[in-house]
Amino acid sequence: MSSFEEDPSCWLTCNKTVGNMNVLRGLFTKSWSSDIRLDGKTAIVTGANTGIGKETVKDLAMRGARVILACRDLLKAEQVAGDISRDVENANVVVRKLDLADTRSICDFAELIYNTEKSLHLLINNAGVAMCPYSTTADGFESQFGVNHLGHFFLTFLLMDLLKHSAPSRVINVSSLAHHMGKIHFEDLNSEKSYHPVKAYVQSKVANILFTRELAPRAEEMGVSVYAVDPGLVKTDIIRHLNKSLQFFVKTFGFLIKTPEEGAYTTLYCALTPDLPTGAYYSNCAMAPCSRAANDDNTASRLWAVSCHLLGIRWK
Repeated sequence: MSSFEEDPSCWLTCNKTVGNMNVLRGLFTKSWSSDIRLDGKTAIVTGANTGIGKETVKDLAMRGARVILACRDLLKAEQVAGDISRDVENANVVVRKLDLADTRSICDFAELIYNTEKSLHLLINNAGVAMCPYSTTADGFESQFGVNHLGHFFLTFLLMDLLKHSAPSRVINVSSLAHHMGKIHFEDLNSEKSYHPVKAYVQSKVANILFTRELAPRAEEMGVSVYAVDPGLVKTDIIRHLNKSLQFFVKTFGFLIKTPEEGAYTTLYCALTPDLPTGAYYSNCAMAPCSRAANDDNTASRLWAVSCHLLGIRWK
């Protein structure tokens, strides 16, 4: 006989524990929904073949949007597009090759978009790498700074004319709560002097918010709104490089970790909510305070200039 059969109080204790866990989880995860339709709208989601990106694509497709999955792994992206097409009636989803670690690939992607799409209403810069061993992009940038910040900075620059043409439109940059631990190391942006995976990651997440902050006033006059979002702690493939202590935390407090669907809520909130203030940082489907390092206009302006210099572009 099991312990539950021997002692019914075990059931009560178990149910109480589950209830308490659900209450605690509710403090970290805010439910959200919207009935807004996106028929006739076009969206691009980077890193759309897994996790938050995949759930974002699925939701946008359910609302009638044409959604472009911008991914490096075409095979995996095609599988995801097929899954969504089976799950969502009349889904309009297409896959396009994009490697954010290679500026040539970004240029090729943007050229294809201009040749095949008449409009672009949502650019969701969702892709990212996190806390990985040291490596560099095809252009020699440290991978986390190069992909998470510079890759999306360059992509947005190239697609801005189409976003402007399609206004009102929106750009959403996926940052992280972890940005609170970071700052911009202008003396060693590419971690050439020293490298720590967490330090490089949180720097790139601060950069996402500073980019949003600097782009917003420039884009607003063109009818383009810009948002930075924190999806929360989400169970996705991006945690695969976590060290053992952080993996232990994830396993121990797994009930607090959001599902990918829940992780997409704030992105979708910023994509769909009318009259949302531009240039701000959002978390848990609400405007939220960001760190001092991410809230500095001088740092934002300097990072903008440095990013343009590194990419060899002029963006006023």
